[in-house]
Amino acid sequence: MDLSTQYMGLTLRTPLMVGASPMVDDLSMVKRLEDAGASAVVMHSLFEEQLMREQVSTFSYVDGPAESFAEAVTYFPTPEHFVLGPDDYLNHIRKLHEQVNIPIIGSLNGMTPGGWLNYARQIEQAGADALELNVYFLATDPDEMSAVIETRTVEMLEMVKNAVHIPVAVKLAPFYTSFAGVAKSLVHAGADALVIFNRFYQPDIDLETLEVKRRLTLSDSSELLLRLRWLAILSGRIQTSLAASGGIHSGTDAVKAVMCGADAVQLVSVLLKQGPEYLRTIENEMIRWLEDHDYTSISEMKGSLSLQRCPDPKAYERANYVELLKSWTLSERF
Repeated sequence: MDLSTQYMGLTLRTPLMVGASPMVDDLSMVKRLEDAGASAVVMHSLFEEQLMREQVSTFSYVDGPAESFAEAVTYFPTPEHFVLGPDDYLNHIRKLHEQVNIPIIGSLNGMTPGGWLNYARQIEQAGADALELNVYFLATDPDEMSAVIETRTVEMLEMVKNAVHIPVAVKLAPFYTSFAGVAKSLVHAGADALVIFNRFYQPDIDLETLEVKRRLTLSDSSELLLRLRWLAILSGRIQTSLAASGGIHSGTDAVKAVMCGADAVQLVSVLLKQGPEYLRTIENEMIRWLEDHDYTSISEMKGSLSLQRCPDPKAYERANYVELLKSWTLSERF
């Protein structure tokens, strides 16, 4: 069975990548993931705030008294918030590049253009095979229009593309007025792949302390549905690689994503729950499904359920919406 796929110019043995997570911070764990069948790994992100803190601190030390930027630095997260500092991060990429045989994808996480994006070149020089630009931004300013946010995202990509020669993917949230339009703009700006989607971690409220509670909730397969919709909408209509991130917990989940147009899928939550060796289970499930349905390769089925095959996707989506609402009856509830 041929499970190989092309993802932003990289040849992957299977579509099963490991997304950004603490697992990739440990060299021995990455080797276990490789042995279990991971086709590539994505490093956790270097954050804009982290890199800006580094730059401000360096400038303060070299060009001014220590107290000059004291107030500015307090706006940034403290170093203990981050697992690896910038230098450790680059050294870790070098070690991975030397000791594993699968592609290593670096990651930058931010929301504004700026000098912090210069680290993209250093990530490339450290040996990364590609870079993922994780645009994690929640629009909370009512005076900031959507076009400004979208333009800023495109500018970030253009800065990175001008700095490196390796492929660059953009990992996006679904919360754009016209996600398809944003996707097209990013492809025109040079995106080699789009990763659909990053996850916003929703805060909770502690009613006893009246404080906001940070809670990390791992994904489940239900989160895949939103990814499938947008993979199907974009597949074949924009000319770039597509990856699904979030909700891939089984071989059949991965098959669904590929049939909707994904070139690759990123797994994190299921491996945190089940362990790295569970990659083999997911790969074997994919193989069984393909054999049972008379496929001989991934490429035969990729995009077969995309909306490109529908002459009017808008009407198709509206019809599904109407049918779904009509399908509910009171007898099912009461």
